[in-house]
Amino acid sequence: MSTNSTSSIASNFLTDLKTQTSDSHKKLEELPVSMSIMSPDMKIEDYTYYLSLMHDVHNDTEGLIFPFFSNLIDDLEQRRKKHLIENDLLYLNSNKTNSEKVFQTEGISTPFALGILYVVEGSTLGGRFILKNVSKLPELSGEKGVSYFNGYGDKTGSFWKSFLNFLAEYEQEHNCGEEIIEGAIFAFDNIYKHFDRK
Repeated sequence: MSTNSTSSIASNFLTDLKTQTSDSHKKLEELPVSMSIMSPDMKIEDYTYYLSLMHDVHNDTEGLIFPFFSNLIDDLEQRRKKHLIENDLLYLNSNKTNSEKVFQTEGISTPFALGILYVVEGSTLGGRFILKNVSKLPELSGEKGVSYFNGYGDKTGSFWKSFLNFLAEYEQEHNCGEEIIEGAIFAFDNIYKHFDRK
């Protein structure tokens, strides 16, 4: 198979993945808690609450999903973000004492887990847009309190591309696109349920 047809197949899969998860993604973005941190009238309480919810997401991701990829993704340890949220919450004098379960993952496959990781890694890219809004608050205008949304800093784009390359290669090698897509939809839907609790 030529390199062009290989990259074309990978590109088709990534397009399918984005298309088939777009409704779930949009639904999540339209929740009041998601919209609150993009609002020009965002309050610090909205921000803290959102961070607390995302802490649960990352706690599950790092505890349940990361082990699937410990020997597959070279920079996996650099992709941990739970500690960033904890630092931000500490700065905001908010203590996260317990975590709630977001993903019930018993018996899932590596491709399904990869779909979940796709959603969580993608949120880092979105976080850079959120950062522009939250940094308008005086208490969040510096470096402190925004380390989670700062993502990988100026390397966020390259980290995302690197992850997408791994994802596409894994899918091609294992022919498991449907399972990856199912995992991504599962992730969006479970994060939605976790966020939609007020």
